[in-house]
Amino acid sequence: MRLPALVGIGLALAACTTFPEIDAAETPGIDNAPYPDLVPIETLLAAEPPRATPELRAGVESRASALRGRASALQGPIVEPETRSRMRTGIDRSEDG
Repeated sequence: MRLPALVGIGLALAACTTFPEIDAAETPGIDNAPYPDLVPIETLLAAEPPRATPELRAGVESRASALRGRASALQGPIVEPETRSRMRTGIDRSEDG
């Protein structure tokens, strides 16, 4: 009975945390910006779709390049061959007597 309550409290507290990555991506001044006007959906559907600006494209491409670099770094073996060899030999207990 106590364990589920403690787990529930722990999950509730964890849900209250802030995410710095999301906060850092926030546009400066957005907290003071007015709410957008509500417009009919037809107006939104008829509007020209937004295009990526060169600055936005450069930012996305540099981030994608950085992520590809991180992904390639993760492609190596999980355990190095020399460590794997030591693991396969096991523990030498011959000195324990």
